[in-house]
Amino acid sequence: MSRSLLCSVLLTGWLLLPPAAAAAPAPAPLSDAERTLHVLDRLAYGPRPGELDAVAAEGTDAWIARQLQPDSLPLPPALLAELEALPTHGLDAAEIWRRYGPPAQAALPVKERPLAEAKAKRLVLAAEQRERLLRALASPRQLEEVMTEFWFDHFNVHREKDAVMLWVGDYERSAIRPHALGRFRELLGATARHPAMLYYLDNWRSGAGGQNENYARELLELHTLGADGGYTQADVIALARILSGWTLDLAGAAEPGAPLFRFQPGRHAGGDKRLLGQRIPAGGEDEGEAALDLLARHPSTARHIAYELAQRFVADQPPKPLVALLAKRFRDTDGDLRAVLATLFESPQFTARAAWRAKFKTPYRYVLSAWRAGQLPIDDTAPVMTALDRLGQPLWGCPTPDGYGDTAADWLGPDALRLRVDLATAWASGRLPGRDAGPDKSGRRRDAGRMSPPAAGEASMAPMAPMNPSTMAAAGADREAGSEPPEAAPAMAMTPPMRSPAEAAVRRSGPVPADPALAPDAASLAATLGPGIGRRTAAAVASAAPPLRSVLLLGGPDFMRR
Repeated sequence: MSRSLLCSVLLTGWLLLPPAAAAAPAPAPLSDAERTLHVLDRLAYGPRPGELDAVAAEGTDAWIARQLQPDSLPLPPALLAELEALPTHGLDAAEIWRRYGPPAQAALPVKERPLAEAKAKRLVLAAEQRERLLRALASPRQLEEVMTEFWFDHFNVHREKDAVMLWVGDYERSAIRPHALGRFRELLGATARHPAMLYYLDNWRSGAGGQNENYARELLELHTLGADGGYTQADVIALARILSGWTLDLAGAAEPGAPLFRFQPGRHAGGDKRLLGQRIPAGGEDEGEAALDLLARHPSTARHIAYELAQRFVADQPPKPLVALLAKRFRDTDGDLRAVLATLFESPQFTARAAWRAKFKTPYRYVLSAWRAGQLPIDDTAPVMTALDRLGQPLWGCPTPDGYGDTAADWLGPDALRLRVDLATAWASGRLPGRDAGPDKSGRRRDAGRMSPPAAGEASMAPMAPMNPSTMAAAGADREAGSEPPEAAPAMAMTPPMRSPAEAAVRRSGPVPADPALAPDAASLAATLGPGIGRRTAAAVASAAPPLRSVLLLGGPDFMRR
């Protein structure tokens, strides 16, 4: 057995043991240092070097107050420059459709369009993912980024559903991030009208002659009331009828300045409807707005959102009194998310000893917190994407409407822990799988270290199914007579899952030497993580050989928790 494999086995067994604090929870309140780290682990993606001291000097209450007002925190010039350099900067969903979708490929020979469309979609996706990661890693508006991730999971769309790949970045940028700390009703409306959601859950195909219930069902079960929120199948049918005609004008959007969303009266099911016992008068597009008003203000929605927030920020099984408190605050403020979060952070349950290190990090949080704590480079975000792919949480890659889970039950297991240890071992030696390390002797680009060759018989990266512009235009055209999209429209169904470009590059490239300059310093890591490193881990690090110290910190059980 190789040394690295033996190390992985031993560390995996160690990781399966509960942390010392969980085994014998102390009744004492959190110390000031613990509270500071707790806040940074819950409201941010973990501390960066020097951040524990900086937040402690400012005071955690003052830091939280500033995080609740993200517009008061200017973005660093270097981050702004990176964002402005992205090819999708300043483009909304309609403009992205025109520049990179089928309209942009219309002049090409038919045989060349599928490859051109696939390349365009991947270019857009890579740029949009880089924006998300740059913001999450480098923005001082950490709570805004945490809540953007939270709401994306809540209102999930899957990047691989064909045209969604073009729109998923703008969906997050224009429908979610601006409302992440605003009012829930505005967030609900922004997601309902965005082409990514309309396309992902098929409401764009719903018409008077046959409603598609996908979006209506998830709007009730996932986005608002919750599975036990008191709705019936009759409510699903009524809501689908209310939202019929909320669609996409894909043909019209080819014209400069034209929007993608369109209400088509000829495809709307007329007449009064009853939703949750309430009469929704016939009113075309206004029926949908009335339904969203009703759902946003329903007591079940308040409970559902309160539970999810308490689960994300406090514990996998959140205290019932806290959920009740947050639900009341949601109702009393008409869904003011900033006010609800302020109540959560002021609650005794948030900083109780029972909440300390109670959450197991998702792969996304694990990777981002390692990057921030270890000061790993962000000039190339491909290694971050590679790590997320390997750990099973590719960015915007959850195919089901419920989004990625956030509990230990979703992510904790021996295989997952082994992969984390493997990645920690690579990072600690200065190997960042997926990183472009320049050309090799043959002139080909290569990455900074692969972790394992592809398994025997493993499928290679398959081309995306092309978008069919004629089918899409026909399906999106106005049908005032109420006719439905042609049956050929399912050409825009789910496309086969693919490796990310970063993961594909790692699989194709050969190993290169580790770069010690990229390796995180163990002493700096320990200082950055402060009270998050328990006595058991500290003792193991102190007795380990220098090359293993960062591995024990990044791959140890303490760092897996927040």
